[in-house]
Amino acid sequence: MAVAGRATAAALAEARRLLVVGATPLELDAAAERVIGEHGGWSNFQLVPGYRHTLCVSVDDDVVHGIPSDRPFRAGDIVSVDGGAEVGGWNGDAAFTVVLPDTARPDVVAARQVLATVTEQALWHGIAALARATHLNEVGAAIEDFVVSQRADANGHGNQYGILTEYVGHGIGRTMHEEPPVFNYRVDRKGLAVKPGLVVAIEPMIVAGSIDTFVRDDDWTVTTSDGADAAHWEHSVAVHAGGIWVLTAEDGGAAGLAPHGIVPVPIR
Repeated sequence: MAVAGRATAAALAEARRLLVVGATPLELDAAAERVIGEHGGWSNFQLVPGYRHTLCVSVDDDVVHGIPSDRPFRAGDIVSVDGGAEVGGWNGDAAFTVVLPDTARPDVVAARQVLATVTEQALWHGIAALARATHLNEVGAAIEDFVVSQRADANGHGNQYGILTEYVGHGIGRTMHEEPPVFNYRVDRKGLAVKPGLVVAIEPMIVAGSIDTFVRDDDWTVTTSDGADAAHWEHSVAVHAGGIWVLTAEDGGAAGLAPHGIVPVPIR
């Protein structure tokens, strides 16, 4: 799983490097496929029946599962990129969100950047919770608590963020999507015991409005019903005898977990 995680991280790092105004999602897709091949693997997204791309690229009000196209990225776009690799029969899965600069619309860019940052921080709150948890659903409670803390105050100042409930994280291993579900919000049951051998993909999907969504006519792209912006961050995380290790982060999660007082431990 560590090998598949490194391949996934490298592919997404290359996609992120190429994600600039004027580039296209298909260019990112081709680059990610090339990098995964260089690591001895192949795209696990292409193993999903009916899907032929290496990445999902979702722009603005598209939340997840956006099909890469030849439409160039525009200034100010908020772009979520999701991808994964299978190497040696094991899988990795990760996602990130970037806001492209736009000097003509600084307020739009600033609001979108806050959304992207809150979603990324929500991911790390969830991963940190996993490091200390006795049961898996503590992850969703930590994510929800953090997101709620970033919402508007009683006077209406701040942001109105919603956590998608129809789409959640998942176990990952021999296939990309496995049991158990990994909720991004508090539920009324504890979930699985957290113990060595558990590997999950934690992936908060946060919107700047209603959590209601619909699927576009392409039968893949999930979009906010009210046109609100969306962000998506994800990492595959392993629990082992020594602690946790973020398989799809180049540093194992050290930078993201440092503010939470947690030091990830490499898998031996």
